Amino acid sequence: MADHLEASVTLPSDPASVSAARAHVASALAEWGLPPDAELCDTVRLIVSELATNAVQHTFGQSPTFTVDVVLVRDERVHIGVTDSHPRFPKRLPAAVQQDNGRGLVIIRWLTAECGGRLRIRPTREGGKTVAVELPWPAATVQPATVQPVTVQPPETVIAAAQQEP
Repeated sequence: MADHLEASVTLPSDPASVSAARAHVASALAEWGLPPDAELCDTVRLIVSELATNAVQHTFGQSPTFTVDVVLVRDERVHIGVTDSHPRFPKRLPAAVQQDNGRGLVIIRWLTAECGGRLRIRPTREGGKTVAVELPWPAATVQPATVQPVTVQPPETVIAAAQQEP
């Protein structure tokens, strides 16, 4: 496989674009050898869903589009980034028990840490921001005998863990 593979798509800031973002990333991962039923694929789809949803919901119409980038570096790390043109950075909101939203970034942080990855938020030159996640690429795509399973917890466990964060 190549040392560097990437795929990018720019979508309108519309709720229907969230599923298109998920499909784009899942397609790229499959093309690069990650089976669609791999746990990392499920984790990445959830992360992309949350990031794309945030780009649509929290830009208040000030970002007409958002861009999803996925990059595989040397079969070691996969980078997923969602960029919008809204200057406001995401904020951690207090998680109320009955709250229906506001937990997306907490869930992303938890999933990223659970996989041994990292989350970064950085400004763009154009005045917007990119929220990016870097995760280890599973050895299973290169050497099936050395698979280390990634455990993805059910949503209730993720939400409960997020509510206990300081």
